[in-house]
Amino acid sequence: MASPWRNDPVTIACPVCERAFHPRGRQRVCSPACRQALWRHRHPAPAPIVPARSPVAETVYECPNCATRVLGEQRCPDCHVFCRRIGPGGPCPHCDEPVALLDLLAGGDGRSD
Repeated sequence: MASPWRNDPVTIACPVCERAFHPRGRQRVCSPACRQALWRHRHPAPAPIVPARSPVAETVYECPNCATRVLGEQRCPDCHVFCRRIGPGGPCPHCDEPVALLDLLAGGDGRSD
């Protein structure tokens, strides 16, 4: 639907709720609630910042040999080799296994290859 010309008494559809309304002046939406919803749609909240480095106690590591994940330990307790850094994280509240923030935010496997 095309926008009405200048002062024509035409109803237009609100781009948010799609209700018909008579615009006053430069009005593009039907209500302040729709104006706020449109602004929030155009300006989304920024994603949380994941720090590049974190303290060792809050870092998840993964063993390259057995793929065991440990929290805050740089050596695998089983293989005794140095582990690869996955990123900041903590224990899972359900199973108490180490979980990296990248796994939760991106839904990926946490590998930064």
